[in-house]
Amino acid sequence: MVSRSLPFVGTYRTEDGWDALGDPTRRAIIACLAEQPRAVGELAAVLPISRPAVSQHLRVLKDAGLVTDRTAGTKRVYRLNPAGVAALRDQLDTYWSRALDGFKDVAERPDEEES
Repeated sequence: MVSRSLPFVGTYRTEDGWDALGDPTRRAIIACLAEQPRAVGELAAVLPISRPAVSQHLRVLKDAGLVTDRTAGTKRVYRLNPAGVAALRDQLDTYWSRALDGFKDVAERPDEEES
């Protein structure tokens, strides 16, 4: 494990879906999995990274609750986790509602010059 050998080097593990999506490669993996469930080799075939790198990114996404996997013969097939994606959407809806409420408050406030 990298963090034991080099304590100041961060590992790729995260428990937060937003942190996991901060990496463009992981966003590309999510986009691929949104189309259909895929095995690591299938993902590596369409992405410019190696199979081990895909596996590392999938582990981060799985730890964050955004993907799940199942065994199909000798392969692991990954798909989006609807509950994890729904949780992110709920957070976005909350942020958006707060932003709209803040805008409404400012828009409805009487101009200070008229007071």
